[in-house]
Amino acid sequence: MPGELALTVIDDADDPRIAAFRDIRERDLTGRQGRFIVEGTVVLRMLAAAHTSGGEFAAESILILENRLTGVSNILSAFPSDVPIYVAKAGVLDAIVGFHLHRGILAVGKRNGEKTLTDTIRQLPASSLVLAGCGISNHDNLGAMFRNAAAFHADAMFLDSTCCDPLYRKSLRVSVGSVLSVPYHRGGDALGMLETLATEGFDIWSLSPAGDTEIRHIPASRRMALVIGTEGDGLPEQVLSRFHTAHIAQSKQLDSLNAATAAGLALYQMAACMERL
Repeated sequence: MPGELALTVIDDADDPRIAAFRDIRERDLTGRQGRFIVEGTVVLRMLAAAHTSGGEFAAESILILENRLTGVSNILSAFPSDVPIYVAKAGVLDAIVGFHLHRGILAVGKRNGEKTLTDTIRQLPASSLVLAGCGISNHDNLGAMFRNAAAFHADAMFLDSTCCDPLYRKSLRVSVGSVLSVPYHRGGDALGMLETLATEGFDIWSLSPAGDTEIRHIPASRRMALVIGTEGDGLPEQVLSRFHTAHIAQSKQLDSLNAATAAGLALYQMAACMERL
């Protein structure tokens, strides 16, 4: 075991010190009262960066499979010494979490408060590209949207209250930890959220297969918001009729794209468009 790390060995799955890691799948369904589970090397590294930056997210404790310690010792050493690091053998770890955890790397994190919608917007730079989601209920799609937002330099994400929780374990994993690096706000109704963005100077572009403007032809502006709706129903009519609409040119054999794929394509184009300003 790496000598420079303060490690606590857990040999009993009922040890109260690791209660937050117990029966992970069941807790995914019932919620964690503001806490979330990080899984895997990449997301653990993102949590370490978020924790040490003093931002919104912090680690409370870490649980590592004994034979994974060497490979993640550099990440673990980035956490402050007051974050406990627990170590367990495979059989004990599986008994704790309730299934075979082949990655063997877990952490419990928390979000330190949450800014209001207006506060989140007003902390953005004067020139900003943001992604807004309405009714995104699929955790894979939401996680991939955060990953796209990070890849194409989106400054924030805004989600209405019908979107699923970005801090759900699967969303975090699919996002490769981008949920911890891309500022976001979740709550309220879609129209009110977008009206607030518009009031703060954003040109709102709602993406729809029937949108008026092909995404490559939208005019650049210093503040732009891309709006993505749920798969199947898409965006509500009250949103489409209120704001600019855009579409992605594609084969007529298919009427729509996966929400995350569409978001990635459109963000790439909008980011390139803004670079020309």
